Amino acid sequence: MALIVHLKTVTDLRGKGDRIAKATFRGLSFYTRVLENCEDEAQFDETFRWPVTSNIDGTEMLEIQVFNYSKVFTNRLIGTFGMILQKVVEEGQLEVSDTLLDDNNSSIRTCASIEIKYQAIDGSVGVWNENDYLENPSLKAEHEATFLFETDSLLSGGQESGASPGKSDQNLLGERKNKGKKTPKAKDGKGKTESKEKASGKGVFSAMKLGKARHSKDDHKKGHGDEPAVLETEDLDRKGKRFGGGLDPDSISLASVTAVTTNVSNKRSKPDIKMEPSAGRPQDYQVSITIIEARQLVGLNMDPVVCVEIGDEKKYTSMKESTNSPYFNEYFVFEFHLSPDVMFDKIVKLSVIHSKNLLRSGTLVGTFKIDIGTIYSQPEHQFHHKWAILCDPGDITAGVKGYVKCDIAVVGKGDNIKTTHKSNENDEDDIEGNLLLPEGVPSERQWARYYVKIYKAEGLPKMNTSIMANMKKALIGENKDLVDPFVQVLFAGQKGKTSVQKNTYEPSWNEQIIFTEMFPPLCTRIKIQIRDSDKVNEVAIGSHFVDLRKIANDGDKGFLPTFGPSWVNMYGSTRNYTLMDEHQDLNEGLGEGVSFRARLLISIGMEILDTSSTEIMSSTDVQVESIQQLSDTATGKIEEFFLFGAFLEATMLDRRIGDKPVNFEVTIGNYGNQIDGISKPIIRKKKGGGDGDEEESELLQNSSEDEADDEGDLVSVSSTPPMKPVVTDRNYFHLPYFEKKPCTYIKSWWQDQRRRLYNANIMDKMADKLEEGLNDVQEIMKTEKPHPERRLRGVLEELSNGCNRFVSLGMKDQNALGRTKLDRERLKACIREMENMAQQAKTIRSQVKKNTFKDKMKQVQSFLHKLRFIADEPQHSIPEIFIWMMSNNKRIAYARIPSKDILYSIVDEETGKDCGKVKTVFLKLPGKKGFGTGGWTVQSKIEVYFWLGLNKQRKDFLCGLPNGYEENKAVKGPGTYTMPPISLTYIKKQLFQLRVHMYQARSLCAADSSGLSDPFARVFFSTQSQCTEVLQETLCPTWDQMLVYDNIELYGEAQELRDDPPIVVIEIYDQDTVGKAEYIGRTFSKPVVKMAEEEYGYPRFPPQLEYYQIYRGTSTAGDLLAAFELLQVPPSGKHNLPPIDGPTDSDRGPILPVPKGIRPVLSKYRIEILFWGLRDLKRVNLAQVDRPRVDIECAGKGVQSALIQNYKKNPNFSTLVKYFEVDLPENELLHPPLNIRVVDCRAFGRYTLVGSHAVGSLRKFIYRPPNNTVQNWANAGDININMETEIPVKKIETVVKLDANSDAVVKLDAIEDEKSKKKKKKKGDEIEEEEPDESMLDWWSKYFASIETLMEHLRQQEAAAAEAEEKEDMEIAAEEIKIDDSPMKGTKPSKGKSKGQDKEKKKKQLEVVEKKEKVKIDELRVYHKELETEFGNFEDWLHTFNLYRGKIGDDDDSATDDERIVGRFKGSVCVYKVPLPDDIAREAGYEPTFGMFQGIPNNDIVNVLVRVYVVRATDLHPADINGKADPYIVIKLGKTEIKDKENYISKQLNPVFGKSFDIEVTFPMESMLTVAIFDWDLVGTDDLIGETKIDLENRYYSKHRATCGFSQQYSVHGYNTWRDPMKPTQILTKLCKEGKVDGPHFGPGGRVKVANRVFTGPTELEDESGVKKETDEHVALIVLQHWEHMPRVGCKLVPEHVETRPLLNPEKPGIEQGRIELFVDMFPKDQAAPRAATDIAPRKPKKYELRVIVWNTDEVILEDDDYFTGEKSSDIFVRGYVQPCDLCGSVKCDFVF
Repeated sequence: MALIVHLKTVTDLRGKGDRIAKATFRGLSFYTRVLENCEDEAQFDETFRWPVTSNIDGTEMLEIQVFNYSKVFTNRLIGTFGMILQKVVEEGQLEVSDTLLDDNNSSIRTCASIEIKYQAIDGSVGVWNENDYLENPSLKAEHEATFLFETDSLLSGGQESGASPGKSDQNLLGERKNKGKKTPKAKDGKGKTESKEKASGKGVFSAMKLGKARHSKDDHKKGHGDEPAVLETEDLDRKGKRFGGGLDPDSISLASVTAVTTNVSNKRSKPDIKMEPSAGRPQDYQVSITIIEARQLVGLNMDPVVCVEIGDEKKYTSMKESTNSPYFNEYFVFEFHLSPDVMFDKIVKLSVIHSKNLLRSGTLVGTFKIDIGTIYSQPEHQFHHKWAILCDPGDITAGVKGYVKCDIAVVGKGDNIKTTHKSNENDEDDIEGNLLLPEGVPSERQWARYYVKIYKAEGLPKMNTSIMANMKKALIGENKDLVDPFVQVLFAGQKGKTSVQKNTYEPSWNEQIIFTEMFPPLCTRIKIQIRDSDKVNEVAIGSHFVDLRKIANDGDKGFLPTFGPSWVNMYGSTRNYTLMDEHQDLNEGLGEGVSFRARLLISIGMEILDTSSTEIMSSTDVQVESIQQLSDTATGKIEEFFLFGAFLEATMLDRRIGDKPVNFEVTIGNYGNQIDGISKPIIRKKKGGGDGDEEESELLQNSSEDEADDEGDLVSVSSTPPMKPVVTDRNYFHLPYFEKKPCTYIKSWWQDQRRRLYNANIMDKMADKLEEGLNDVQEIMKTEKPHPERRLRGVLEELSNGCNRFVSLGMKDQNALGRTKLDRERLKACIREMENMAQQAKTIRSQVKKNTFKDKMKQVQSFLHKLRFIADEPQHSIPEIFIWMMSNNKRIAYARIPSKDILYSIVDEETGKDCGKVKTVFLKLPGKKGFGTGGWTVQSKIEVYFWLGLNKQRKDFLCGLPNGYEENKAVKGPGTYTMPPISLTYIKKQLFQLRVHMYQARSLCAADSSGLSDPFARVFFSTQSQCTEVLQETLCPTWDQMLVYDNIELYGEAQELRDDPPIVVIEIYDQDTVGKAEYIGRTFSKPVVKMAEEEYGYPRFPPQLEYYQIYRGTSTAGDLLAAFELLQVPPSGKHNLPPIDGPTDSDRGPILPVPKGIRPVLSKYRIEILFWGLRDLKRVNLAQVDRPRVDIECAGKGVQSALIQNYKKNPNFSTLVKYFEVDLPENELLHPPLNIRVVDCRAFGRYTLVGSHAVGSLRKFIYRPPNNTVQNWANAGDININMETEIPVKKIETVVKLDANSDAVVKLDAIEDEKSKKKKKKKGDEIEEEEPDESMLDWWSKYFASIETLMEHLRQQEAAAAEAEEKEDMEIAAEEIKIDDSPMKGTKPSKGKSKGQDKEKKKKQLEVVEKKEKVKIDELRVYHKELETEFGNFEDWLHTFNLYRGKIGDDDDSATDDERIVGRFKGSVCVYKVPLPDDIAREAGYEPTFGMFQGIPNNDIVNVLVRVYVVRATDLHPADINGKADPYIVIKLGKTEIKDKENYISKQLNPVFGKSFDIEVTFPMESMLTVAIFDWDLVGTDDLIGETKIDLENRYYSKHRATCGFSQQYSVHGYNTWRDPMKPTQILTKLCKEGKVDGPHFGPGGRVKVANRVFTGPTELEDESGVKKETDEHVALIVLQHWEHMPRVGCKLVPEHVETRPLLNPEKPGIEQGRIELFVDMFPKDQAAPRAATDIAPRKPKKYELRVIVWNTDEVILEDDDYFTGEKSSDIFVRGYVQPCDLCGSVKCDFVF
């Protein structure tokens, strides 16, 4: 139990002298002997031993200091070597040689080499057995998440020794079975034994380090015994027992998230599924800006105009005369079709101009700038009613020039903008509290100077053709660099340029560009471009964006923007110069660069200006100044880096490449680029760092290496030898590498800024882990496994440990050379964030419960965003690595690998996630070629192994490769053993058989014009590929096929392959009769591996079917249900593999079905289909559909509907219900989809497919018998529901939970009314007078009262949410909000639930009622969305299925789906296991023909009167140049079209229509109502602004009774007249009869009994003449309003309402063009005729006169001087304005003196 350190030598000492060294660990120091008169090398060769009593923690330090020894004076320190012992703790032995650091923590040339050994207490290092720390790759993806035992379960003893907890002895984990495997010797011949990671934990089970990326060379040999590959729950118990029961379910991933994430182990890293670059693809955006008003504009007698400018587009408001607070209320819309990057950099500029004349050349008052990205990142992508501060850019000392109040919203495709309801105008005169600034930006912004310093660049590509240059050379004899670079910086809409440096690839500018802009700026990105100056056209060489949010921090301990001095790397198009570069966009910063272009040294700084000082420059123009040049070491010490790459496999090469020889080239920066790297002599290339002291540094570096002599001339090999591809199948080639794997290696020189990458890696790994944990949790929820909240707790535990670990690791290397201010500040900020996050994660972890689960998930998601954001390092160091596939020396396809992902570090967490691992990389086409279909085909799939690190650390660069290879060197000879290999030859190979079980796929996308596909799958593994059979015309193929791949040769050790097999790629294609098969999508999986000596049995075999997500480009394209197993062929031959049952179905020929143990267990189900009708069928091949039929198919069985004889006359089916029986899996998640197809039967027995629909999940249609609690309603006694007095709070379960105090506002009872009237009378008569008379109230009074209620309702919801957050009492909140959401008929919702609270509230509310509305106005419900969303689309029994036809679009936009819709099928489905529960059939009146669909109405033709009331429209999209529109209504229903053109409303974007329209229609032919708003134009055609469609049929037949809403009160006259021709009593009787409910029985005293409930209510009714009559209508209405509480038949009935519907324009899909408020009544013609339509005409404006008398003015500043006396005097007059509002008419002002 000791730490042993052997200090060998210290080299590169300076001068001559006596040396001594001191070694310190855990506070105990040892000194060496003094070496006298050493020159540059001191051979100490001494060994120190520290006995340890507690295990060493991986974060502890060992320190070695070297001194110049002096007998008299104190020893002078030469340097210090410090090392964190993590690697030692894991491996037990380590040899290190590294440079020392001096007092300033900068590294010096002196180098020490030492060897360290560590023997742990329990002997755990060096000799370990099999299942180290449950390290079983299959438990969780990335093999890193060994179980996080909950702390308490692990540290039962919690020992208090010096050991860090969590390191307790092994026996804590229960006894380990040793499988008798010997610990093998490492094969580097030093005989050191290495072991798996020994964990270093901080109090919790610890092999949970951030990234267990690299393992020692031979862990795989220790094997993982018989661990299952996918942990099934049953298996856990067994495991728990084996390890002493220490398993907490929180920590286990039960969900195997699609196979890419399962069982990934240490040698391989995860492939990326999404292939296509999404950046750079343009999409539609719409920016809408409303300029409402301006205030406090500075200036005298001004005529202001506001100019809105985005990019080059300008729009102006109208001019207001002589006012400093003009009111505009004008709306502007800008439309763009750009890629997000460009869009978000656009700047919105608002300027107020003091207009002089018509030509608008006025003087500028002030401007305000903000970029679109900032607006888009706001909640809801908008600022609503906010005040923008105006400043004068020409005079920054002037302060605020005024305020403009505006709304700005940015809408991308598919974003919904929530418009706040119009009447919500509160507190907006408080300007300071409502400034247009993002959260967290202080309201007082100051002016600041931003300095962008441009020092130099290197590695530029040539930008001219060499023909001219050759001519020049011939004529003049000089050779120049072919590029004239300058740098251009864009920030906040301003542009600055440096000078042009002529003819140089390594220009040096040393200039700074100064911008003056407010701080914090509302423009977040600075764009820096190197451009080539040319007389003809300037082009960009490369671009780089600096995001100010990443280089500043606005916290309390934050810092101002600072950056560098640091290099930034620029990427763009390939470097070979062509006159027309097809990828020029890439150089402008659009899309992902495909090649290194240059690196530029810059720094950014900022200072806040003191605007009061005098010598300040007051304008904001950009300035350029020169600065002094940087010292060469300012950006860090230059180190030699070594990049090694091995290509293990290259398959799936696209056949279109042709069969010319193919090779791969690896480049890092310009190193390794042979074709077009650099046009300088080759010596420079070696030196590519380009810094002055390079030559010298090279010598130094070599002298410090043992291998210097052997490889002084190590020439980089950057590309593999060309090789002819071999055919795999008709689409792909592969390269025949077989056992010989080519390697590449490159030496390169970069500034050593590894720390930046290390910190980013630590955070990235945390984020990956967190993301994976969250995916797990979501998968558990999706598959409905138990306890997702436990897994979430585990994830949080992991996160807080990771954060703490970062804090301990991040502190290193604080003062290394080249650390910038940003490095230091970011580190501090990151550490603060991490500490904070760890704390929050702990807190949240304790709060995760079942009911708070969703909320906590959201919070954890936000952690993930934050981690990803801070992990992104703004200051680059080593450029990214590019792999190019070349064919015939032409660049075909590329992959780009961030250097940090493959960077090596001695500390595990800091190592890149793909360093020293085999990674599957898919190459893609460069630039725009990679968009759309071009980017979908894989250009090539390669398996590569990369290692990047300092050259002097490189001894282990091969350790992650699969074992069993020999190295081949480039040259033979002595000393070559240190050379990297030029290729590897594998001597070990294993033989396998792969079995692929392809069961089915679902929801594939349509690839044929019929709207279906003929799918088959191609499965690739290694160099083989096979196809499943083609299934015709389906989007949900069930192949049920097993593919067997024989003779698969895999290289490497068997055990490694077991833990880490290569991936299987599955591509789904659509077979076309002619031409090539069309690509549908692809997915990956890892097979489950069985070694020859393992049993084929539970729990790992047979493997389970799993769902894999299929991707097409970046969008998903369906799911695949399959399983994969890889079986090692035993030496005795194939016959010893588990048998394959031969084909049982002779008709399927040689196709093997999926074997029994794998295919799902089936049972018999019956599927009943309700066929109702077909709607809106479009033409097929120009012919109309005449005799359609619907075919339903599920799992190979199906049923056909009756034929519709004449679609035009009656599109409904004659036979309503049919059924078929089918075998479906027991597991509902595996249910196949149900396919609906509509065919048109033409003459001569021909059929044409009209359209199809696939119901992806049958779950919502599965019949679940009602639970028994519902059954015993019948035997409960009568329940009194008393609407007058309070309901006692202790209720029986079955009581209707009414809001006890709803009557306070609704006043359902007369008594309450009388009371309040009495109160009013007592108070005296004055109140009586104020009460408006009933006759004065109209529909609008009701409407406005309701809107007020809606606002109140929304405010209460917000308050409830806020309150809940404060209390962290989410349980309460969940309930409150549920209550709030249930739309009470216009009541103000109550929140109190207990009796006491109720009473109090009631009092309060009565007071409110008295204050607000002196007379009770009946209200209606204003829904701020469509009625459908409130009532589940009215699909309570009739569902609508859209029928699709035609191919899916190439651009993966789901919006193109709308264009593929060819009609709708109406019907429903019910699925149940076959013996039907008896109780259903026994019910009274059960009609066997209708099966499960009892009580559905008749579907004959009905005549209906439809009455459409259009109230108003809001926020219409302006259609005219003046930014306004002249809207009018157009209504279409069937053949009827009503155009209300003559009543257009002039120049209004918020028109109030107040109109009703009656239309007579016949269902089912005419059931789709379209309400459109058009813009009236004097000349030309009128434009559609937007339209909304309503399906009336579903409303008409719905159980929610949406024909005519119930008002709150029943009255026969006045503004609230009952609109329905049927009275409440009749409706109630009808509902009871249809629902087979006993009742209604009306009794005396306003009682009614329905089923077993008794309702009471008021009984008097007043008619027009004021006579009161007895009536049952009130109480019947009360029952209807509470119908949802009825047993069995209850559902919510639609109240009297106004719905708000978005207006859409088909030309701008997905972007809202305004909203319309309307309601629709429907009355069947066979019943009593309805009353005349309610009058909702807008109120006519009345004339009022407002008189203001101005008596005097005071303290007016006088401008003129009196001509004679010289006194100040002016001729002043006062002018008055009235602010117009939406609802008032015209305003005229006259002045009378």
